[in-house]
Amino acid sequence: MTFSEVLTRRELVRNLSLAAGGLYLSPHTLGLAASSSFPSKRPQPSARRFRSPAVDAAIDSVSSKISDPELAWLFSNCLPNTLDTTVTFGEFEGKPDTVVVTGDIPAMWLRDSSAQVWPYLPFVKADQSLARLIEGVIRRQTRCILIDPYANAFMSDLKSAEPLPWSKTDHTTMKTGVGERKWEVDSLCYPVRLSYQYWKETGDIAPFDAQWAAAMHLIVSTFKDQQRKGSQGPYSFQRVSATPTETLGNAGFGAPTRPVGLIHSGFRPSDDACVYPMNIPGNFFAVKTLFRLEEMLTEITHDAASAREAALLREEISSALRNYAPGKHPTAGEIWAYEVDGLGNAIFMDDANVPSLLGLPYLECCSKAEPMYLATRRFAWSDDNPYFYRGSVAEGIGGPHIGQDMVWPMSIIILALTTDDEHEQLQCLRWLKKSNAGTGFMHESFNKDDPGKFTREWFAWANTLFGELILTIANRTPRLLASSNI
Repeated sequence: MTFSEVLTRRELVRNLSLAAGGLYLSPHTLGLAASSSFPSKRPQPSARRFRSPAVDAAIDSVSSKISDPELAWLFSNCLPNTLDTTVTFGEFEGKPDTVVVTGDIPAMWLRDSSAQVWPYLPFVKADQSLARLIEGVIRRQTRCILIDPYANAFMSDLKSAEPLPWSKTDHTTMKTGVGERKWEVDSLCYPVRLSYQYWKETGDIAPFDAQWAAAMHLIVSTFKDQQRKGSQGPYSFQRVSATPTETLGNAGFGAPTRPVGLIHSGFRPSDDACVYPMNIPGNFFAVKTLFRLEEMLTEITHDAASAREAALLREEISSALRNYAPGKHPTAGEIWAYEVDGLGNAIFMDDANVPSLLGLPYLECCSKAEPMYLATRRFAWSDDNPYFYRGSVAEGIGGPHIGQDMVWPMSIIILALTTDDEHEQLQCLRWLKKSNAGTGFMHESFNKDDPGKFTREWFAWANTLFGELILTIANRTPRLLASSNI
């Protein structure tokens, strides 16, 4: 999606010129603001962490095309939530530096921060300040990876010796600046995805300096170490907790495995411990990541040897996925497992957090039309998935992180983003609208029968992902937003 596909050139020039002077409020925005039913939930302009005229102009343009006032209100609140409330933009050593916290947790996850700013990439050509902000995210992530490639979260102050409160007594090698040290394959995939798309959108190679190249080499070497061919590798983790998913067994290395070429992970994208260490969605994402790395190392850093190393690793993991990801489910038939151990054991489930089996096409890891994906998708969105819930308000996927009967809006958003079925997309919009429970925002999870029972009222990733969904529909099938049946 390009910015010009959301706004006409005439609208863009008019809106940006007025917004830059702090004068612009579209008739639609004024109408929403004046509505007693749907008052804006955004901070006052002076209180916003970062202001992007391009994003604000897109909000006004797209909102004006949404017939349902509550859906338009949700979009106008959610899309800018990361910029409004979670970013700190500055400089480090004379270069852009951007911290992106999750919302209610004052730390920067590599995964979340990448995903939180992802929907803004189509607007960077029209907004140079926004481009610099995202360049700052890439540079900050580079510094984080070089501190510790096994960490999932970092403190805003990378010189801080204090991690997140629940990490203070973890039995693992904690380094200064690390907020939490749960090893998750996707934590190293998301920054590459962001770097790659920033490069494609802008053509700017300034962030991809020697430090970035060193971080990319570290990603590849970490992936190789976690294939665990010769040893269990340097990472282990244990936490004293009454919740089993918060720690790893087997002296902190997780369940025993047979090395088959897949990358081992301690934890899932939900930050819950893996049952079997070879997470299949994470390995699919790693394959796509290595493909992108190969291209960037070839075209930007001109490092043919490192590009070849990435390519060989990608081919090895791809081969292992072909051999070990498919499994026979007793009712769903042959589908992709969620986790395996290389010893013949597998767990059949899906989790709401991305990468998920459901979300593989969203991450460009497979085609939406691939037969194995379609079979796996049907399983994931069915009662055969132990973490699928169907209630009187909505249906969707959750996970062990929150527990039974709690649907994650993220799963509904991903369902809509991975289908071309307009009826399915409309149904997803209805469920998502119900899920906000009058708050004006998405949440981490909500009860399938009562959206007023939800977790995390300030979860910026879910908010901007919802904004991305509306932008995608506005670009591909705008007639859905004009429907009166939402």
